[in-house]
Amino acid sequence: MSRQRSRSRSLAIQALYQWQMAGQDIGVIVDHFLREQEAKKFDSDYFTELVNGVPARLSELDGALASCVDRPLASVDPVERAILRVGTYELIEHPEIPYRVVINEAVELAKTFGAEKGHRYVNGVLDKAARALRPLEAAARR
Repeated sequence: MSRQRSRSRSLAIQALYQWQMAGQDIGVIVDHFLREQEAKKFDSDYFTELVNGVPARLSELDGALASCVDRPLASVDPVERAILRVGTYELIEHPEIPYRVVINEAVELAKTFGAEKGHRYVNGVLDKAARALRPLEAAARR
């Protein structure tokens, strides 16, 4: 994936974390991030899709994650929860992105923003989610 897409994911995680913690209107958060990041290179359309798409499909995403996590999703670290939601969104909405790329990007974000070993948790959960959401692709890969 391109560096711009990776940067968009990173910003989306930060925006969604802010949304989860502060409960601010998602439109206000998107506008703020777009203004603040105006001169930086990132895919603003992809960023906007992720940040708007996750809250819009929250029930579906959390439902897909429920069988993949070992505890209630509400008790998962908020940063890792945002990463898991973005990863699940991409698994569902972007079949053109190989599931291994989705997982790798999420793991890298967890290494950057998450708890010390949070990337392992993110990897395991999204691997289970990929097997459920993309069974043919996951089976072909194994």
